[in-house]
Amino acid sequence: MNHPDIDIDRVRTRLKDLRAELIEQSHESSDSRATVMLDQQSVGRLSRMDALQGQAMAKAEEQRRQQTLLRIDSALMRLDREAFGECIECGEWISAKRLEWDPTVLKCIDCAE
Repeated sequence: MNHPDIDIDRVRTRLKDLRAELIEQSHESSDSRATVMLDQQSVGRLSRMDALQGQAMAKAEEQRRQQTLLRIDSALMRLDREAFGECIECGEWISAKRLEWDPTVLKCIDCAE
């Protein structure tokens, strides 16, 4: 049974909207993660360093985005299995406020500490 104090349809919609937004951001930022050209004739050393740093930051952001997508997919699976809102450690219900803040959490506040 899903969490009794949560509007499951609203949570599902929120998770799907967030998932779509993250996928769109991933597609939009693909150019910033592309290989940096290291042609010394056209770009100076500091410009190349800036480009490499920008690329590294974009890759790290994409990695965080992919981790969030995995957490969203996991939450959607828990909704389908009717186990949404149940702490994976103690089996008690996660606080409704905690789930509203982040519907991808897996543990109640006591087990998360």
